[in-house]
Amino acid sequence: MAAAPALLICASAQLEDGGLAYRFEIAQADGSRLPAFAIRYRGQVHGYLNRCCHVPIELDLQDGKLFDLSGHHLICSTHGARYHPATGYCSWGPCRGQSLTALDVIEENGQVWLNVMPG
Repeated sequence: MAAAPALLICASAQLEDGGLAYRFEIAQADGSRLPAFAIRYRGQVHGYLNRCCHVPIELDLQDGKLFDLSGHHLICSTHGARYHPATGYCSWGPCRGQSLTALDVIEENGQVWLNVMPG
């Protein structure tokens, strides 16, 4: 089991390399919820808040479809911004040079967890 406190996001098997993202929400202290996603890229799991750096809207119009056809970039379906899956860095588009907000995700014992302790 992941070091506490951590919240279960999904089973590891639900994330295919360059495949669909697993969408989830993060509860805030004020009761609001932030959209987020987890992906697998080159064998590693990464998590980000699901909001474009250009305008804070969700990246995917179709649930979980974030990778481009090559499977090597995350694409904002509204603005066309391209983000590197392993770093969240925007290499092309209106928010070039900015980065997605990364989340501390842990993959352990066939599960993907969100570390909810401040680092």
